[in-house]
Amino acid sequence: MESILLAWHERQVGQHLDHLTHVRDHAGDPGQRLEVVLRAYAHIAHESRRHHDTELAATLHRSEHTTEAGRRLRDLMCDLIAEGGRDGTLRVDVAADELADYCLHALAAAATASSNAAVGRLVTVILAGLRVQPAPRARGLSRTVHRG
Repeated sequence: MESILLAWHERQVGQHLDHLTHVRDHAGDPGQRLEVVLRAYAHIAHESRRHHDTELAATLHRSEHTTEAGRRLRDLMCDLIAEGGRDGTLRVDVAADELADYCLHALAAAATASSNAAVGRLVTVILAGLRVQPAPRARGLSRTVHRG
């Protein structure tokens, strides 16, 4: 029975990775590609959690195929983040692999999100943390035009 469940889970995980690759390949610029992958993965995590018995999930997630899938997912995220850094839309002050880890850990919260809307807000917050932020304006240095 366990080998049947492992084979089923391996197929499911492979389909999820194929789906993430598909949405990435059909999006526009690097920022859009990252966003669609983050949103798709968050929704997968949100939906998958409802179908997992905790003991069964623990058994399935200790398998070799899950370790390999996790590496592939991390590599996918890392590549998208690095690409966004090269085009200037995503931050480069933190290494892409660290940001990929940050994203994946943050996206784990999608599994316990109360709704699809909450999942969407989670992704929005993650994206805000990845984007290049404009430099803050110095206070007290506003230009005043004097007419005289």
